Amino acid sequence: MTAPGMMKLHWSPRSPFVRKVMVAAHELGLADRIETVRTVVAMVKPARELLPENPLGKIPTLVLADGTILYDSLVIIEYLDSLAGGGRMIPAAGPARFTELRRHALANGFLDMLILWRNERDRAQPLPALLDAFALKTEALLPALEAEVAALEASPVGLAQITTAIAGAYMDFRFPDLGWRERCPALSAWQARFAERPSMRATGIVDA
Repeated sequence: MTAPGMMKLHWSPRSPFVRKVMVAAHELGLADRIETVRTVVAMVKPARELLPENPLGKIPTLVLADGTILYDSLVIIEYLDSLAGGGRMIPAAGPARFTELRRHALANGFLDMLILWRNERDRAQPLPALLDAFALKTEALLPALEAEVAALEASPVGLAQITTAIAGAYMDFRFPDLGWRERCPALSAWQARFAERPSMRATGIVDA
């Protein structure tokens, strides 16, 4: 049973979207208020125990102390940001908010695609046209992320930085053949520095 005042997070040590939430929680000083519950999800094997709380069957799913349920990493992080006073992970209003959300959408969309790519690649009979489409999009995405590095470095730590850094770590984990670090030297150097933050070190990918 979750302790009074604690939140329960359906969690996996390999999910980049769960990691986004936990990195944000550490950055906001809220990690000690979250109880993580190992929940295994897969496209072909839904987690039946999760469906009553999240009919999408996806993680992260956050259950608040009062029983309210939040899902999708963006929604959860915005909620955590509000608990910490607001405006730290996502600017509250104005052009800065939409710039942050756009940069997040770029990196988060890339993570979505990488997961779909991995699932297709691991099928017994993957569709060559789909694999080619993923590869073509990656050829456009990597330079787009590389072009954001200077702006990320000049910004406070927030949602876009966290998601971009996690995208780099996920490529290292699942797509070492992409050679992204050689192709994106500025992004690689920035990501390596960001990966040394305590929040990132506390949430490293565990292949288990």
